[in-house]
Amino acid sequence: MIPGEILGVGSVELGVLALLIVVGATVQGLVGLGLNLVSAPILTLLEPSLMPELPLVLAALLPLLTLAHSREEIDWPGLGWMLSARIPGTVLGVLLLGLFSDRALGLAVAVMVLLSVAVTLRAVRVPVNRPTLTAAGLVAGVTATTTSIGGPPVALLYQHRSATQIRSTLGVFFAVGALISLIGIGLGGGLDTRAIGLGIALSPTLLVGAFAGVRLRAVFPEPATRYAVLAVCAASALVLLVRSIM
Repeated sequence: MIPGEILGVGSVELGVLALLIVVGATVQGLVGLGLNLVSAPILTLLEPSLMPELPLVLAALLPLLTLAHSREEIDWPGLGWMLSARIPGTVLGVLLLGLFSDRALGLAVAVMVLLSVAVTLRAVRVPVNRPTLTAAGLVAGVTATTTSIGGPPVALLYQHRSATQIRSTLGVFFAVGALISLIGIGLGGGLDTRAIGLGIALSPTLLVGAFAGVRLRAVFPEPATRYAVLAVCAASALVLLVRSIM
């Protein structure tokens, strides 16, 4: 390790990541997801070796802060179906992860973010039932384990529920699901343990973002915030896509 590095990450890169995490955590505090949509594309550019472990560690930590403030309207039956399906999805994701190069991972993250933005913009209404819950959990297991982004399939199902239920249900799903993915990656022998230390070191930024998200709920109209977030996510993904192709 050279001066100015923490766990192999330069101080400049660490500062950029900290800022992105604050923004992502704020967004997630507002709309229920966004932490990894905002941070994963840039993290893949800066430190691809920490993908997908660091975003998964952060995804497990953030809900512990947000759920301490709001635990109302959690859809426990729906979570049961989704989390059960996430386990085989994680197994498939671990198998796919072993086939990815850094370039392929960058492409996968970029495409996943752009598809998520496109689906969210269309606001397709999907019925919430056992087949769709199972499918969402399975797809989220694959995409979260390979790209760290597993929220959109679940958000698509719950987007027409109350904001409180969206935030609380997704919070539980992110926390438990991220732990499942990390365990799966660890059992597959591919876990970079630096991500755990960095996640703990960066946890104060999660606290700042979570607090800001709660405070801003009464200030910003959700539709305007949602479109601004989607624009930032799409721009980050496009930059990553071009770099990965070049």
